[in-house]
Amino acid sequence: MAEWLATRRTAKVRQWSPATQKTLLAAHLRRAANTRFGKEHGFAALLRDRDPVAAFRKAVPVRDYEALRPRFERAADGAKDELWPGKPLYLAKTSGTTGGTKYLPLTRESVPHHVRGARDALLFYIHRSQNSAFLDGKMMFLSGSPALEINKAGIRVGRLSGIAQHFVPRYLQSNRLPRFATNCIEDWEEKIAAVVRETANEDLRLISGIPPWVQMFFEKLQQTTGRTPAAQWPHLSVFVHGGVDYGPYKETFERSLGKKVEVVEVYPASEGFIAVQDAGPDDGLLLGLDYGIYFEFIPVEEYGQAGARRLGADEVETGVQYAVVLTTDAGLWAYDLGDTVRFTSLQPLRLKVTGRVKHFISAFGEHVIAEEVNAAMLAALEACGGEVAEFTVAPLVSESESRHEWWVEFVRPPDDLARFAAALDSALARRNPYYRDLREGNILRPAALVVLQTDACRNYMKSVGKLGGQNKFPRLTNDRKLAEALKPYVKT
Repeated sequence: MAEWLATRRTAKVRQWSPATQKTLLAAHLRRAANTRFGKEHGFAALLRDRDPVAAFRKAVPVRDYEALRPRFERAADGAKDELWPGKPLYLAKTSGTTGGTKYLPLTRESVPHHVRGARDALLFYIHRSQNSAFLDGKMMFLSGSPALEINKAGIRVGRLSGIAQHFVPRYLQSNRLPRFATNCIEDWEEKIAAVVRETANEDLRLISGIPPWVQMFFEKLQQTTGRTPAAQWPHLSVFVHGGVDYGPYKETFERSLGKKVEVVEVYPASEGFIAVQDAGPDDGLLLGLDYGIYFEFIPVEEYGQAGARRLGADEVETGVQYAVVLTTDAGLWAYDLGDTVRFTSLQPLRLKVTGRVKHFISAFGEHVIAEEVNAAMLAALEACGGEVAEFTVAPLVSESESRHEWWVEFVRPPDDLARFAAALDSALARRNPYYRDLREGNILRPAALVVLQTDACRNYMKSVGKLGGQNKFPRLTNDRKLAEALKPYVKT
């Protein structure tokens, strides 16, 4: 049955076309024409225009969360028909690596798309691997608490991963771990210990979560039972993850696990389910044209400029860095997601997440992005050996010693740290021509390596209240704030 559903869904997805995006935009405009936002931006008139897409881009500017915050707050306070008809069904509570807590609306129309994206990840994997055996055992989803609050307007509030647990299909309920009560534990370390106790003697076959926090789960299992996950769960065969680049974690993750498993990548966000893996791990993720999102893409070099082009899914090119803009059936209109992507294929539309528009280093005009530092780290590990738990890169601006500093927490350090630092430097220069020119012109000195204590990054995240869940450690920043905060964790 599962194989039949997987084949049927995959065949349908193969028919996805960017042409449907214009129809989707028109449907969203029509649905929200009588909302406060729709009336203020003339949605009814946009629908009568000869080119509704061009008219939409002219009438509705790109806005980020802060620009839309007053509208989100009115909707959260119970105002009806603010951004989307009626009141939000839920508010997804989220926080980034910078900035405070955000509350994003989820509607009756948008919630099923999050569920569909997660379901598709499993169906696509079953189709390409012809392996559905994991459905016969237990599946563990290491995520946020499903316990929801009720705000003063009667709207339920929680983390997206917790909200999604209320929509797990009935046929998966009996196989899902951990139990509701265990998932509600707020203290992450206490929760991990409870999850280990609950899952240790189960036939666990699939694990889903963010790599560093699943790694923490593996370590706790080893401490508790003295066994590797592979020994404890011989049928464990699938790992589903999203939100961070898996590459730098891969070697450490597989060593802790005790064997190689199939890795399935997804690209979910509180704003919408963006993309899902439908092919091999190097092919990129399939853009979710069936998840209620009208997509626009701004070339990164134009981002933030007046007159920046807003390209539809049928106008993008491969190899170009784009900022992602969403219009959704949750009432997000030309919303700046803050992520950057690069398309690897146009037929079908597949992409790779390359970073965040605000997470880059350009203190000297180099504009280094997350994709480049991740690739440089992998190249240095391959050349020099070692294993990395976590890292971040920050600029050091000085009259005579300006350089990039790599703050690295090793699981197993390379034999020659100086050679490792040089390998990072040369690898980044190969990938970023601006950085190469700055190095060759002696404007930047060779990259420096700062070695952090064991568990430094984990302890830092705990100190700022972001241990576990969907929180991610930033890989690079354009200032010294994180580097300064990590100074107490430097290995002496």
